[in-house]
Amino acid sequence: MIPPNKKPYADYLNAVLPRPKPRADAPLALDLFAGCGGLALGFEVAGFRTIGFEMDADASRTYAKNLHGECRQVFLEPGQDLADGADIIIGGPPCQPFSVGGLQEGSKDRRNGFPVFIDAVTRYRPKLALFENVRGMLYANKPYLEKIIAQLERLGYTVEEELHNAVQYGTPQRRERLVVVAHKGGWEFPEPEHFGYTAGDAIGDLLASLPENPKFLTPGMDTYVAKYEKASKCVRPRDLHLDDSSRTVTCRNLNGATGDMLRVRLEDGRRRRLTVREGARLQSFPDWFKFEGAEGSQYNQVGNAVPPLLARALGLAVAKYLELADDERPAPKRPPRQLALLEHA
Repeated sequence: MIPPNKKPYADYLNAVLPRPKPRADAPLALDLFAGCGGLALGFEVAGFRTIGFEMDADASRTYAKNLHGECRQVFLEPGQDLADGADIIIGGPPCQPFSVGGLQEGSKDRRNGFPVFIDAVTRYRPKLALFENVRGMLYANKPYLEKIIAQLERLGYTVEEELHNAVQYGTPQRRERLVVVAHKGGWEFPEPEHFGYTAGDAIGDLLASLPENPKFLTPGMDTYVAKYEKASKCVRPRDLHLDDSSRTVTCRNLNGATGDMLRVRLEDGRRRRLTVREGARLQSFPDWFKFEGAEGSQYNQVGNAVPPLLARALGLAVAKYLELADDERPAPKRPPRQLALLEHA
C-alpha cells in the first residue's frame, strides 16, 4: 500500500522523469555503451544533451525513440572519433567481465570496454568522466579497477568511487552499483534519499489483470525451482515479494526460464514470469518509455539498463559540479596511484 504522502509510483515516475528537451546550449554528455538509454534519460532530465554509442541495434533504436539525443550504432574501439565539444563522458562498460554472477575474467574478457572508455577520456579531456559497473569490480577484479583509476589520475583527474544502491533513490529494487567519478575537484556524490517504493507499489496495478500470453510456470518448472531453492538454501522463496523491494533485475532473471527467474505469485496460487513493462517499472522506467525489438531483446535491454532514478540523482550531482568555477575547486585529496597503464589505452 502506498503511503498517503507518496504519489502512486507510475505517477511519481512521470513527474520526476518527464521527456524534457535539453537547451541547445546545454552541456554535452557522450554516453558510451549506452544500452537503451537508462543513464541518458537521467542525465537529460538533469539538463544535459546526450549522444549515445551502442552496438546493439534494438537498444540503439530504443534510445533514439525515447530520448532527444541521437544514438550511434557502433562497435566501440580505441582510437575512434566520437564527437567534439564533450563536457562530460559517462557510460556503463559491459559488466559481464566483472560480475560475481559470471566468470570474472575482467581485463581478459573480450567484452571489456574500459580501454575504450580510458581512450575517450584521454582524447577529449572532459570536465568530468563517470562510469558505473557491478560491485564485483571491488573484489576479484580490484587490481584492475586500481589500474583504471591510476590511468585517470595520470590524466590529471581526482578519482573517487562509491557503491550506490538504487533503492535509496526511489527505485523499488535492491541494485548495488559501483560509481567511479574522475573530476577536477569539488565533486560530491548524491545523498541517498532514504525512501523507496515496494515492488507492490511499482507493479500492483499491472497485476490486477492478466497480460496477453502470460508466462505461467509449468509443473516441471515449479519442481525445478523447488530443487534450485533447496540446493541454494533459500530461507524465503525467491518469488517477487510485493511488500518489499525487488532483488536485482538482470537479463538472466527476466529473460531466462531459470530457477532464479523473477516471478510473481497470483492470488490463485499460480506463478508467472514478469512482463517487460513490469521489469521496466522495477528498473524505474516511466510507462511512456517504449522498448524496440522482439520480446527477448526488450527483456535484455531492461535487465542491462541503469535505473533512470539513480541516473537522475547522478546527473543532478554532475550538473551541480559543473556550476563550480575553477577557483572554487579544492586541491586533489590524495596523490596519484603509481600503477601500470591499461593495455590498449
